[in-house]
Amino acid sequence: MMPPKRVWERRYAKALLITDVAIVIVAVALAQWLRFGAVPGSGAAIFDAGYSIVSAVVVAIWVVFLGIFRAREPAILGAGPEEYRQVAAATFAAFGAIAIISMLIRVDLARGYLAIALPLGLLGLLCGRRIARRMVAAKRREGSYLKSVLVIGEPEPVRDLVASLARCPDYGYSVVAICQPGRQVGGTAEFPLVGSVPILADDGDIGACIANSGADTVALTTTERLGSAGIRALSWQLEKLDIDLVVSPGMVGLGGPRLTMRPVVDLPLIHLDKPQYDGAKRFEKRAFDVAFSLLVLLAASPVLMAAAIAVKLTSRGPVIYKSVRIGMDGQPFQMWKIRTMVADADQRRTELASLNEVDGGVIFKMRRDPRVTPVGRVLRRYSIDELPQFVNVLRREMSVVGPRPPLPAEAEGYDSHVRRRLLVRPGITGLWQVSGRSDLAWEDLVRLDLSYVENWSMMTDLIISVKTIRAVLSGAGAY
Repeated sequence: MMPPKRVWERRYAKALLITDVAIVIVAVALAQWLRFGAVPGSGAAIFDAGYSIVSAVVVAIWVVFLGIFRAREPAILGAGPEEYRQVAAATFAAFGAIAIISMLIRVDLARGYLAIALPLGLLGLLCGRRIARRMVAAKRREGSYLKSVLVIGEPEPVRDLVASLARCPDYGYSVVAICQPGRQVGGTAEFPLVGSVPILADDGDIGACIANSGADTVALTTTERLGSAGIRALSWQLEKLDIDLVVSPGMVGLGGPRLTMRPVVDLPLIHLDKPQYDGAKRFEKRAFDVAFSLLVLLAASPVLMAAAIAVKLTSRGPVIYKSVRIGMDGQPFQMWKIRTMVADADQRRTELASLNEVDGGVIFKMRRDPRVTPVGRVLRRYSIDELPQFVNVLRREMSVVGPRPPLPAEAEGYDSHVRRRLLVRPGITGLWQVSGRSDLAWEDLVRLDLSYVENWSMMTDLIISVKTIRAVLSGAGAY
């Protein structure tokens, strides 16, 4: 009998195949219609039959390349950027192959036809995958479409892995049991966001542990006891049981941009690159900051004018509030915001310190801060008050994406671990902005900022910028 995980994964992959084929057919048909004014099969033009055959070949090659690039592989479906990358790579490779084939057989394809089909189809495929992901995420919130995980390892790496999986529910990993090498008795362990998880006795029979836990995936965090021969034997055993095996290297907080797999003979080595903040990467980031800031300031100028008038007419004090913050390398600067509080808000902060709602107490946030004006609440909800910070970006004091800019009093309380947040320019938005905004605890905010600092890439900035627009429009976590 096929495990439940396999059933939904195969059904989901088949559904994606159907939608991919439909999207590709529509994109190619629209490209032919827009370029030649004839839908395939309509016979509206004398050469329509020929181009209908060409369109059918283009569709076939495109669909085949999506399969070759394993864009519907269960391991990458549902979450993470790899699915999108594979779809894009398959699309560009397919059109590269079409161009080469047309050159070899001397078929002159209209460039306008391909120029329409490529972006139209790629956009459709990516949107289709996005919609499918939202459906999977909804199912996972209901407790379906989950991978039941048996975690094997020592207590500390197990705790880190369980915490990481719990923070990323979209990936669908549900820890159902733990097996600690050498432990001869059972018990339970408590984890934040997960609750109580049973600990299975280690009697050396992984098959019995899987049967007792009902897991369909084994996550291995400890390799010392097993050794290379033990891991190989375990993978063979799990292959017979149709159970997935994932191995965690134990490097918490390190992302893909810094990790490179370099096999040496038959030993896979993970090469960890140093964080890169200089050279071409810094130029890329600066160019993006300037272009994005100018675009936003130009597009939002009517909103800024309306907000400034509303603030001036409804409360006393300046329209622009300048707050001293700590920037890159610990250098102070004045951060600009549209004023959303009463004029003496800074003087009243001390009397409200006991009402701080952020766990950890390092930063101050209140859901119903009495210092915020009625107009200020609207501006904060949609982050309109932060638009002047794009001027700070143009002045090289901030970046579009980066860690949250701390107050001097907050920065004074940083230890050497947290001070790594100051290695890059602070940002208007960041991972914290798209992961809960003000609803985050201090520990989570630090974890996200350090993850950004350690694993920065241009693609990360683009993804965060897009996600920020959605977070701002929803108004979630803003107060």
